[in-house]
Amino acid sequence: MHDSQDRPTLRGATPRILLLTSQYFLIGELEAACGRMGVDHRVVNLDAREMNLDDFVNLMTEALSGFRPDFVLTVNHLGVDHEGVLASLLNRFETPLASWFVDNPHLILGAHQNLFDAPTALFTWDADTVESLKGLGFANVFHLPLGADPTRFTPRRAEPVEAWRAPISFVGNSMLAKTIKRIEAANPSPRLLQAGMLVARAFGESGEPLAGSFLRREFPELTEEYEALRPRSRQLAFDTFITWQATMLYRLDCVRRILDFNPLIVGDPGWKELLKDVDGWRYHAELSYYSDLPDFYPLSDINFNCTSQQMKGAVNQRVFDVPCAGAFLLTDHRRQVEDLFEPGAEIVCYAHPDEILGLVDLYLNDPAARKRIAQAARKRVLAEHTYDHRMASLIESMRATFG
Repeated sequence: MHDSQDRPTLRGATPRILLLTSQYFLIGELEAACGRMGVDHRVVNLDAREMNLDDFVNLMTEALSGFRPDFVLTVNHLGVDHEGVLASLLNRFETPLASWFVDNPHLILGAHQNLFDAPTALFTWDADTVESLKGLGFANVFHLPLGADPTRFTPRRAEPVEAWRAPISFVGNSMLAKTIKRIEAANPSPRLLQAGMLVARAFGESGEPLAGSFLRREFPELTEEYEALRPRSRQLAFDTFITWQATMLYRLDCVRRILDFNPLIVGDPGWKELLKDVDGWRYHAELSYYSDLPDFYPLSDINFNCTSQQMKGAVNQRVFDVPCAGAFLLTDHRRQVEDLFEPGAEIVCYAHPDEILGLVDLYLNDPAARKRIAQAARKRVLAEHTYDHRMASLIESMRATFG
Protein backbone atom coordinates (compact mmCIF):
# COMPACT_ATOMS: atom_id res chain seq x y z
CA MET A 1 0.00 0.00 0.00
CA HIS A 2 1.24 3.48 -0.84
CA ASP A 3 2.50 5.43 2.15
CA SER A 4 0.93 8.88 1.97
CA GLN A 5 3.58 10.26 4.34
CA ASP A 6 6.21 9.60 1.66
CA ARG A 7 4.28 11.50 -1.00
CA PRO A 8 5.75 14.85 -2.06
CA THR A 9 3.68 17.75 -0.77
CA LEU A 10 4.36 20.55 -3.27
CA ARG A 11 6.25 22.39 -0.56
CA GLY A 12 9.64 21.98 -2.21
CA ALA A 13 11.23 24.56 -4.49
CA THR A 14 10.03 22.69 -7.57
CA PRO A 15 7.44 19.93 -7.89
CA ARG A 16 7.65 16.55 -9.56
CA ILE A 17 5.19 16.40 -12.45
CA LEU A 18 3.92 13.37 -14.35
CA LEU A 19 2.86 14.45 -17.85
CA LEU A 20 0.31 12.34 -19.71
CA THR A 21 0.72 12.70 -23.45
CA SER A 22 -1.25 11.53 -26.43
CA GLN A 23 0.50 13.46 -29.21
CA TYR A 24 -1.38 16.67 -28.46
CA PHE A 25 0.70 19.68 -29.52
CA LEU A 26 0.74 21.38 -26.12
CA ILE A 27 2.40 18.57 -24.15
CA GLY A 28 5.68 19.11 -26.00
CA GLU A 29 5.68 22.78 -24.99
CA LEU A 30 4.94 21.92 -21.38
CA GLU A 31 7.64 19.27 -21.27
CA ALA A 32 10.18 21.72 -22.70
CA ALA A 33 9.10 24.38 -20.21
CA CYS A 34 9.63 21.93 -17.35
CA GLY A 35 13.14 21.27 -18.61
CA ARG A 36 14.04 24.96 -18.81
CA MET A 37 12.56 25.60 -15.34
CA GLY A 38 14.42 22.72 -13.73
CA VAL A 39 11.17 20.94 -12.86
CA ASP A 40 11.60 17.21 -12.34
CA HIS A 41 9.16 15.50 -14.69
CA ARG A 42 8.36 12.28 -16.45
CA VAL A 43 6.27 11.73 -19.58
CA VAL A 44 3.91 8.79 -19.92
CA ASN A 45 2.96 8.23 -23.55
CA LEU A 46 -0.54 6.79 -23.86
CA ASP A 47 -0.53 6.62 -27.66
CA ALA A 48 -0.23 2.83 -27.82
CA ARG A 49 -3.50 1.90 -29.51
CA GLU A 50 -3.22 -1.70 -28.32
CA MET A 51 -3.08 -0.77 -24.64
CA ASN A 52 -5.68 -2.72 -22.67
CA LEU A 53 -6.97 -1.95 -19.21
CA ASP A 54 -4.41 -4.09 -17.38
CA ASP A 55 -1.52 -2.53 -19.32
CA PHE A 56 -2.86 0.94 -18.54
CA VAL A 57 -3.22 0.19 -14.83
CA ASN A 58 0.27 -1.34 -14.66
CA LEU A 59 1.84 1.58 -16.54
CA MET A 60 0.21 4.20 -14.32
CA THR A 61 0.83 2.26 -11.10
CA GLU A 62 4.54 1.99 -11.89
CA ALA A 63 4.75 5.71 -12.72
CA LEU A 64 2.85 6.80 -9.61
CA SER A 65 4.70 4.50 -7.22
CA GLY A 66 8.14 4.76 -8.84
CA PHE A 67 8.31 8.44 -9.78
CA ARG A 68 6.02 9.63 -6.96
CA PRO A 69 4.87 12.85 -8.62
CA ASP A 70 3.43 15.81 -6.77
CA PHE A 71 0.69 15.89 -9.41
CA VAL A 72 -0.30 14.53 -12.79
CA LEU A 73 -0.77 17.00 -15.64
CA THR A 74 -2.75 16.43 -18.81
CA VAL A 75 -4.31 18.56 -21.56
CA ASN A 76 -8.01 18.34 -22.43
CA HIS A 77 -8.33 15.37 -20.05
CA LEU A 78 -6.31 13.23 -22.50
CA GLY A 79 -5.39 9.96 -20.84
CA VAL A 80 -8.23 10.28 -18.34
CA ASP A 81 -10.43 7.30 -19.19
CA HIS A 82 -14.20 7.70 -19.32
CA GLU A 83 -14.81 4.94 -16.75
CA GLY A 84 -12.76 6.50 -13.95
CA VAL A 85 -9.90 3.98 -13.67
CA LEU A 86 -7.22 6.68 -13.59
CA ALA A 87 -9.23 8.67 -11.05
CA SER A 88 -9.33 5.61 -8.79
CA LEU A 89 -5.56 5.19 -9.06
CA LEU A 90 -4.90 8.86 -8.32
CA ASN A 91 -7.17 8.67 -5.31
CA ARG A 92 -5.35 5.55 -4.07
CA PHE A 93 -1.97 7.26 -4.39
CA GLU A 94 -3.32 10.58 -3.10
CA THR A 95 -1.98 12.32 -6.20
CA PRO A 96 -3.82 15.37 -7.55
CA LEU A 97 -4.73 15.79 -11.20
CA ALA A 98 -4.23 19.03 -13.12
CA SER A 99 -6.16 19.11 -16.40
CA TRP A 100 -5.65 22.11 -18.69
CA PHE A 101 -8.48 22.60 -21.16
CA VAL A 102 -7.65 24.39 -24.39
CA ASP A 103 -10.89 23.31 -26.06
CA ASN A 104 -14.44 23.53 -24.72
CA PRO A 105 -14.34 21.49 -21.47
CA HIS A 106 -18.09 20.88 -21.50
CA LEU A 107 -17.84 19.03 -24.81
CA ILE A 108 -15.15 16.80 -23.25
CA LEU A 109 -16.15 16.23 -19.63
CA GLY A 110 -19.71 15.20 -20.46
CA ALA A 111 -18.46 11.80 -21.62
CA HIS A 112 -16.63 11.04 -18.36
CA GLN A 113 -17.82 9.24 -15.26
CA ASN A 114 -16.39 9.40 -11.73
CA LEU A 115 -15.22 12.97 -12.28
CA PHE A 116 -14.81 13.66 -8.59
CA ASP A 117 -13.06 10.46 -7.48
CA ALA A 118 -9.62 12.07 -7.51
CA PRO A 119 -8.35 15.41 -6.14
CA THR A 120 -8.60 17.59 -9.24
CA ALA A 121 -7.85 21.11 -10.41
CA LEU A 122 -9.13 22.28 -13.77
CA PHE A 123 -7.41 24.98 -15.78
CA THR A 124 -9.28 26.55 -18.68
CA TRP A 125 -8.02 28.79 -21.46
CA ASP A 126 -11.43 30.48 -21.59
CA ALA A 127 -12.35 32.59 -18.55
CA ASP A 128 -16.01 32.31 -19.56
CA THR A 129 -16.03 28.64 -18.57
CA VAL A 130 -14.70 29.06 -15.02
CA GLU A 131 -18.09 29.57 -13.36
CA SER A 132 -19.86 26.92 -15.43
CA LEU A 133 -17.21 24.37 -14.46
CA LYS A 134 -17.64 25.31 -10.83
CA GLY A 135 -21.36 24.85 -11.40
CA LEU A 136 -20.67 21.22 -12.37
CA GLY A 137 -19.20 20.68 -8.90
CA PHE A 138 -15.47 21.30 -9.46
CA ALA A 139 -14.10 23.24 -6.51
CA ASN A 140 -10.71 24.13 -8.01
CA VAL A 141 -11.03 25.93 -11.36
CA PHE A 142 -8.49 28.43 -12.68
CA HIS A 143 -8.20 30.59 -15.79
CA LEU A 144 -4.99 29.85 -17.72
CA PRO A 145 -4.73 31.35 -21.22
CA LEU A 146 -2.77 29.85 -24.08
CA GLY A 147 0.75 31.05 -24.81
CA ALA A 148 3.74 30.51 -27.08
CA ASP A 149 7.13 28.84 -26.99
CA PRO A 150 9.65 31.25 -28.54
CA THR A 151 12.31 28.54 -28.62
CA ARG A 152 10.11 26.49 -30.96
CA PHE A 153 8.00 29.10 -32.68
CA THR A 154 10.65 31.06 -34.51
CA PRO A 155 11.58 31.09 -38.23
CA ARG A 156 14.37 28.63 -39.07
CA ARG A 157 14.57 28.25 -42.86
CA ALA A 158 17.60 29.81 -44.51
CA GLU A 159 15.55 30.53 -47.64
CA PRO A 160 11.86 31.48 -47.71
CA VAL A 161 9.33 29.27 -49.50
CA GLU A 162 8.21 31.64 -52.25
CA ALA A 163 4.89 29.87 -52.74
CA TRP A 164 3.99 30.91 -49.20
CA ARG A 165 4.23 34.64 -49.87
CA ALA A 166 0.89 36.40 -49.79
CA PRO A 167 -0.60 39.83 -49.11
CA ILE A 168 -3.00 38.10 -46.71
CA SER A 169 -3.39 34.50 -45.57
CA PHE A 170 -5.69 32.45 -43.41
CA VAL A 171 -4.62 29.24 -41.68
CA GLY A 172 -7.51 27.23 -40.34
CA ASN A 173 -9.91 24.35 -40.72
CA SER A 174 -13.04 24.80 -42.81
CA MET A 175 -14.91 22.59 -40.28
CA LEU A 176 -16.80 20.92 -43.14
CA ALA A 177 -15.62 17.35 -42.52
CA LYS A 178 -15.70 17.82 -38.75
CA THR A 179 -19.31 18.97 -38.91
CA ILE A 180 -20.31 15.96 -40.99
CA LYS A 181 -18.60 13.54 -38.59
CA ARG A 182 -20.36 15.04 -35.56
CA ILE A 183 -23.79 14.87 -37.17
CA GLU A 184 -23.16 11.23 -38.07
CA ALA A 185 -22.22 10.52 -34.45
CA ALA A 186 -25.28 12.37 -33.11
CA ASN A 187 -27.67 10.69 -35.58
CA PRO A 188 -30.53 13.09 -34.79
CA SER A 189 -34.06 12.89 -36.12
CA PRO A 190 -34.59 14.55 -39.53
CA ARG A 191 -36.49 17.39 -37.86
CA LEU A 192 -33.73 17.99 -35.30
CA LEU A 193 -31.08 17.88 -38.03
CA GLN A 194 -32.90 20.43 -40.16
CA ALA A 195 -33.56 22.69 -37.20
CA GLY A 196 -29.96 22.27 -36.07
CA MET A 197 -28.81 24.26 -39.08
CA LEU A 198 -30.90 27.23 -37.89
CA VAL A 199 -29.77 26.72 -34.29
CA ALA A 200 -26.13 26.78 -35.38
CA ARG A 201 -26.50 30.10 -37.20
CA ALA A 202 -28.30 31.66 -34.25
CA PHE A 203 -25.79 30.22 -31.78
CA GLY A 204 -22.91 31.73 -33.74
CA GLU A 205 -24.54 35.15 -33.60
CA SER A 206 -25.20 34.90 -29.86
CA GLY A 207 -22.88 35.43 -26.93
CA GLU A 208 -23.90 32.09 -25.38
CA PRO A 209 -20.84 29.88 -24.79
CA LEU A 210 -22.67 26.53 -24.59
CA ALA A 211 -24.67 25.15 -27.51
CA GLY A 212 -26.89 22.89 -25.42
CA SER A 213 -27.93 25.67 -23.01
CA PHE A 214 -28.59 27.96 -25.97
CA LEU A 215 -30.83 25.40 -27.67
CA ARG A 216 -32.87 24.76 -24.54
CA ARG A 217 -33.44 28.47 -23.95
CA GLU A 218 -33.98 29.77 -27.48
CA PHE A 219 -35.54 26.71 -29.14
CA PRO A 220 -37.72 25.09 -26.44
CA GLU A 221 -39.79 23.34 -29.10
CA LEU A 222 -36.72 21.19 -29.86
CA THR A 223 -35.90 20.31 -26.26
CA GLU A 224 -37.82 17.02 -26.16
CA GLU A 225 -36.08 15.61 -29.25
CA TYR A 226 -32.73 16.98 -28.07
CA GLU A 227 -33.06 15.36 -24.65
CA ALA A 228 -34.03 12.09 -26.33
CA LEU A 229 -30.54 11.78 -27.82
CA ARG A 230 -29.14 8.85 -25.87
CA PRO A 231 -26.59 7.79 -24.82
CA ARG A 232 -25.15 11.09 -23.60
CA SER A 233 -22.42 10.87 -26.24
CA ARG A 234 -25.03 11.52 -28.96
CA GLN A 235 -26.15 14.70 -27.24
CA LEU A 236 -22.54 15.86 -26.89
CA ALA A 237 -22.00 15.10 -30.57
CA PHE A 238 -25.01 17.25 -31.43
CA ASP A 239 -23.69 20.09 -29.24
CA THR A 240 -20.37 19.82 -31.06
CA PHE A 241 -22.17 19.77 -34.43
CA ILE A 242 -23.92 23.04 -33.58
CA THR A 243 -20.60 24.55 -32.46
CA TRP A 244 -18.65 23.40 -35.53
CA GLN A 245 -21.45 24.34 -37.94
CA ALA A 246 -21.57 27.82 -36.39
CA THR A 247 -17.80 28.06 -36.79
CA MET A 248 -17.97 26.98 -40.44
CA LEU A 249 -20.62 29.60 -41.26
CA TYR A 250 -18.71 32.31 -39.42
CA ARG A 251 -15.33 31.49 -40.95
CA LEU A 252 -16.80 31.27 -44.43
CA ASP A 253 -18.39 34.70 -44.01
CA CYS A 254 -15.14 36.22 -42.73
CA VAL A 255 -12.95 34.61 -45.40
CA ARG A 256 -15.28 35.80 -48.15
CA ARG A 257 -14.59 39.35 -46.97
CA ILE A 258 -10.87 39.07 -47.87
CA LEU A 259 -11.28 37.51 -51.32
CA ASP A 260 -10.64 40.84 -53.06
CA PHE A 261 -7.06 40.73 -51.73
CA ASN A 262 -5.99 37.43 -53.35
CA PRO A 263 -5.70 35.48 -50.08
CA LEU A 264 -3.77 32.27 -49.55
CA ILE A 265 -5.94 29.84 -47.59
CA VAL A 266 -4.17 27.01 -45.78
CA GLY A 267 -6.21 24.14 -44.45
CA ASP A 268 -8.23 21.03 -45.18
CA PRO A 269 -9.77 20.27 -48.61
CA GLY A 270 -13.14 21.43 -47.32
CA TRP A 271 -12.19 24.95 -48.40
CA LYS A 272 -12.12 23.83 -52.04
CA GLU A 273 -15.71 22.67 -51.65
CA LEU A 274 -16.95 25.75 -49.77
CA LEU A 275 -15.27 28.17 -52.20
CA LYS A 276 -15.52 26.10 -55.38
CA ASP A 277 -17.48 28.77 -57.26
CA VAL A 278 -15.23 31.64 -56.17
CA ASP A 279 -12.14 32.97 -57.95
CA GLY A 280 -9.28 35.11 -56.67
CA TRP A 281 -7.82 32.92 -53.93
CA ARG A 282 -5.11 30.30 -53.63
CA TYR A 283 -5.29 27.05 -51.72
CA HIS A 284 -2.50 25.28 -49.85
CA ALA A 285 -2.81 21.99 -48.02
CA GLU A 286 -2.39 21.94 -44.24
CA LEU A 287 1.09 22.83 -43.00
CA SER A 288 3.05 21.33 -40.13
CA TYR A 289 2.49 23.30 -36.93
CA TYR A 290 6.10 23.04 -35.77
CA SER A 291 8.20 22.79 -38.92
CA ASP A 292 6.23 25.07 -41.29
CA LEU A 293 4.07 27.69 -39.58
CA PRO A 294 6.92 29.58 -37.84
CA ASP A 295 8.38 30.22 -41.32
CA PHE A 296 5.01 30.68 -43.00
CA TYR A 297 3.56 33.50 -40.90
CA PRO A 298 6.31 36.11 -41.65
CA LEU A 299 5.71 35.67 -45.40
CA SER A 300 2.20 37.14 -45.18
CA ASP A 301 1.77 40.89 -44.93
CA ILE A 302 -1.38 40.16 -42.92
CA ASN A 303 -2.13 36.94 -41.08
CA PHE A 304 -5.92 36.81 -40.84
CA ASN A 305 -7.69 35.10 -37.95
CA CYS A 306 -11.33 34.22 -37.21
CA THR A 307 -11.87 32.30 -34.01
CA SER A 308 -13.82 29.11 -33.44
CA GLN A 309 -17.31 29.54 -32.04
CA GLN A 310 -16.45 27.18 -29.18
CA MET A 311 -14.98 30.28 -27.52
CA LYS A 312 -16.92 33.51 -27.51
CA GLY A 313 -14.59 35.41 -25.19
CA ALA A 314 -11.17 33.73 -25.33
CA VAL A 315 -8.41 34.10 -27.91
CA ASN A 316 -6.95 31.19 -29.84
CA GLN A 317 -3.42 29.89 -30.38
CA ARG A 318 -2.76 32.05 -33.44
CA VAL A 319 -2.98 35.25 -31.37
CA PHE A 320 0.23 34.20 -29.62
CA ASP A 321 1.98 32.25 -32.39
CA VAL A 322 1.88 34.87 -35.15
CA PRO A 323 3.59 37.66 -33.16
CA CYS A 324 5.95 35.11 -31.60
CA ALA A 325 7.14 34.41 -35.16
CA GLY A 326 7.57 38.14 -35.72
CA ALA A 327 4.55 38.58 -37.98
CA PHE A 328 1.47 40.82 -38.11
CA LEU A 329 -1.99 39.57 -37.14
CA LEU A 330 -5.51 40.83 -37.83
CA THR A 331 -7.99 38.99 -35.62
CA ASP A 332 -11.58 39.11 -34.50
CA HIS A 333 -12.17 40.84 -31.19
CA ARG A 334 -12.66 38.65 -28.15
CA ARG A 335 -13.53 40.04 -24.72
CA GLN A 336 -10.49 38.54 -23.03
CA VAL A 337 -7.98 40.02 -25.47
CA GLU A 338 -7.64 43.25 -23.47
CA ASP A 339 -6.24 41.23 -20.56
CA LEU A 340 -3.45 39.96 -22.82
CA PHE A 341 -2.58 42.67 -25.35
CA GLU A 342 -3.20 46.38 -25.83
CA PRO A 343 -5.60 46.80 -28.77
CA GLY A 344 -4.29 49.14 -31.43
CA ALA A 345 -0.74 49.08 -30.09
CA GLU A 346 -0.03 45.33 -29.79
CA ILE A 347 -2.95 43.78 -31.65
CA VAL A 348 -5.47 44.82 -34.30
CA CYS A 349 -9.01 43.49 -34.03
CA TYR A 350 -12.22 43.76 -36.01
CA ALA A 351 -15.35 43.91 -33.84
CA HIS A 352 -17.62 42.79 -36.71
CA PRO A 353 -16.93 41.19 -40.10
CA ASP A 354 -18.10 44.42 -41.75
CA GLU A 355 -14.86 46.03 -40.51
CA ILE A 356 -12.57 43.50 -42.20
CA LEU A 357 -12.40 45.15 -45.61
CA GLY A 358 -11.37 48.56 -44.29
CA LEU A 359 -8.77 47.20 -41.86
CA VAL A 360 -7.17 44.94 -44.46
CA ASP A 361 -6.94 47.84 -46.91
CA LEU A 362 -5.52 50.12 -44.20
CA TYR A 363 -2.77 47.78 -43.00
CA LEU A 364 -1.78 46.40 -46.39
CA ASN A 365 -0.86 49.98 -47.25
CA ASP A 366 0.98 50.70 -43.99
CA PRO A 367 3.97 48.34 -43.61
CA ALA A 368 5.51 50.55 -40.93
CA ALA A 369 2.43 50.16 -38.71
CA ARG A 370 2.41 46.41 -39.30
CA LYS A 371 6.04 46.16 -38.23
CA ARG A 372 5.56 48.37 -35.18
CA ILE A 373 2.53 46.41 -33.92
CA ALA A 374 4.11 43.01 -34.63
CA GLN A 375 7.25 43.98 -32.69
CA ALA A 376 5.23 45.28 -29.75
CA ALA A 377 3.14 42.11 -29.69
CA ARG A 378 6.21 39.89 -29.73
CA LYS A 379 7.73 41.87 -26.87
CA ARG A 380 4.53 41.31 -24.86
CA VAL A 381 4.53 37.58 -25.63
CA LEU A 382 8.13 37.21 -24.46
CA ALA A 383 7.44 39.21 -21.31
CA GLU A 384 4.18 37.60 -20.21
CA HIS A 385 2.81 34.90 -22.50
CA THR A 386 5.32 32.07 -22.86
CA TYR A 387 4.63 28.52 -21.72
CA ASP A 388 7.22 29.01 -19.02
CA HIS A 389 4.93 31.71 -17.62
CA ARG A 390 1.93 29.38 -17.91
CA MET A 391 3.71 26.48 -16.19
CA ALA A 392 4.82 28.74 -13.35
CA SER A 393 1.25 29.92 -12.87
CA LEU A 394 -0.13 26.38 -12.97
CA ILE A 395 2.43 25.14 -10.45
CA GLU A 396 1.64 27.97 -8.05
CA SER A 397 -2.09 27.23 -8.31
CA MET A 398 -1.47 23.55 -7.59
CA ARG A 399 0.80 24.47 -4.66
CA ALA A 400 -1.84 26.80 -3.20
CA THR A 401 -4.57 24.22 -3.67
CA PHE A 402 -2.88 20.94 -2.68
CA GLY A 403 0.30 21.99 -0.87
